[in-house]
Amino acid sequence: MIPLALAVIGLLLFSGLLALAWPARRMALRVSATGMGGACLLGLIGSAQSLISGTAPESLRAAWSLPIGELHVGSDALTAYFLLCISAVSGLAAWYGAGYLRAYTDRRATGVTQALFALLLASMVGVVIARDAVLFLVCWEVMTIASFFLVTFEDERSEVRRAGWVYLIASHVGVTALFVLFGVLYRHAGGSFDFARLAGHGMQPGAATACFLLAFVGFGTKAGLWPLHLWLPDAHPAAPSHVSAVMSGVMIKLGIYGLLRALAFLGPPTLWQGEFLLGIGIISALLGVLNALAQHDLKRLLAYHSVENMGIITIGLGLGLIGQVRGNPTLALLGYSGALLHVLNHGLFKSLLFEAAGSIHHATGTREMSLLGGLARAMPVTALCFLAGAIAICGLPPLNGFVSEWLVYLGAFRGATELGGGAAAASVAVIAMLALVGGLAVACFVKAYGVVFLGEPRRPAVAPHDASWSMRLPMALGALACVGIGLWPAGILALVSRPATLLAGAPGTSLDLPATVAPLTSVAVSVAALVVVLALVRVALLRRREVRSAATWACGYEAPSPRMQYTAASFAAPVLEPFAALLYGKRHEERPAGCFPERASHEVHHGDAAGERVLVPLVLGIARWLGRSRAIQHGRLQLYLVYILITLIALMAWQLSRTPWRP
Repeated sequence: MIPLALAVIGLLLFSGLLALAWPARRMALRVSATGMGGACLLGLIGSAQSLISGTAPESLRAAWSLPIGELHVGSDALTAYFLLCISAVSGLAAWYGAGYLRAYTDRRATGVTQALFALLLASMVGVVIARDAVLFLVCWEVMTIASFFLVTFEDERSEVRRAGWVYLIASHVGVTALFVLFGVLYRHAGGSFDFARLAGHGMQPGAATACFLLAFVGFGTKAGLWPLHLWLPDAHPAAPSHVSAVMSGVMIKLGIYGLLRALAFLGPPTLWQGEFLLGIGIISALLGVLNALAQHDLKRLLAYHSVENMGIITIGLGLGLIGQVRGNPTLALLGYSGALLHVLNHGLFKSLLFEAAGSIHHATGTREMSLLGGLARAMPVTALCFLAGAIAICGLPPLNGFVSEWLVYLGAFRGATELGGGAAAASVAVIAMLALVGGLAVACFVKAYGVVFLGEPRRPAVAPHDASWSMRLPMALGALACVGIGLWPAGILALVSRPATLLAGAPGTSLDLPATVAPLTSVAVSVAALVVVLALVRVALLRRREVRSAATWACGYEAPSPRMQYTAASFAAPVLEPFAALLYGKRHEERPAGCFPERASHEVHHGDAAGERVLVPLVLGIARWLGRSRAIQHGRLQLYLVYILITLIALMAWQLSRTPWRP
């Protein structure tokens, strides 16, 4: 696995250098995409073989010139699984990106973008194989910087620049917490950054609690968990769609990977850690789907669904921790398996949805749903792929999202029936909240698909067309992967069982994950067969009849217009009304005036309550407080020398006060 991962990194970096050096920009896109696709295919096949064969953990150490840390890389089942997720999503996104960036070759340096994209993929692989905290943080920071420049691809737009800076600031707030975390762990490990040493020492409860909270802030910021998700709804829409697919599909999952690694450093898990993750997961899932339902921008809607699905993954992790603490290995395996499988499933269907949204933006020039409509006829492949992704993200059979959410449901049911006290109550809350979130997700994607693809075009002057084959083929393969996992979940769970067992610490458990979900295969196949039969019946009934196209019935109006259709806001308004207290809405009204008013409008824009009501005021308050220090900044060198002298005297006095006096 280690030579495989290093080969993947090398091929990715070489593909990026080819994109920079190749003189013909369009050919450079194809060549670099082929190289990145080949690297990801190599990683996909190798990691799958490692998971199936159960390869033993491997480690490779080498000296390097830095005064701290060492070049220590390794692999185990968790590394192989996340490498599989990175490879599966990134390979499709690389091919999609070659077609997506073709429209920009005449006015932008797309070779630089491709090189940064390759660097992003290579750094993600570096994160999962790093076994030294210094190397881990180097790869983590390279991943952040590369993704920042990719987010600001269209930096001439002010909203893109703002999104990029918010993302960069939030990422470095998170990495500051990681620096402190590894500093504390370094001290407790006797002066070592090696992961094996960090996991092999004991920690006092207070230090373990502080490290857990630092890990949550550092890794939870990258994962987009509430309330640390402020950067995510702006950065994902600002980035090119293939970059959004990778950021949402796999990059934010490395926050989950980092959190899992950090938990191994803190000693035996505690019950409050599991309940904390359950609570954060429930809040993230609920507020994520509510904010998604309120959005008018298609990519921003998908970005908030990333918050929702990261919440579902965190719920699975919380159930797994509770199962470990309460000595219930079956619950632990169900929770971890559901979380890990949802990492892959969300990567597949969310990247598919972002790619479909990019195709829509390419064809129409807008992501505003109120300006779209009737695209199913003009873009049939995109419409079908978006529909597959929508069914999957809603957790409906027969697609893959249903399988991973069902495992989380099974874990919650087992926790509710076999545990007592607060853990059982928390499991019941998980069941109720997952059901509510699933219903709201269905409402959200009925809105999105109906407004964008069905009905009449809201801008008849625009004549969209489907995307190029280089964009449609990755979407079709992603849709097939979602269908394949949904129809045969036992196959993918054979890959999930090893890392789940590693996390649960229960190698001798009798739970057979593929057999647990075997009944889902019959359900999925039955649903798929029913859809096919109904489609064939429809074709047979209409074959001998005249079929005509006409406008949708318009309630008796003589001259219906597209303005009479439901908009995204009008569809979502009655669903969101009971949750108004949880949302932050801004209304803009222009009321009709006079007997024959010429203009009237009513718009509602929903912001982020956690960001605009809590985090932004907090940051502005801290900035104002720190701004008071400007009073001592006079620009005079003599004054600064006095400050240095006072500081030195204070440090010397502090050191002398700690030194025992000896006559």
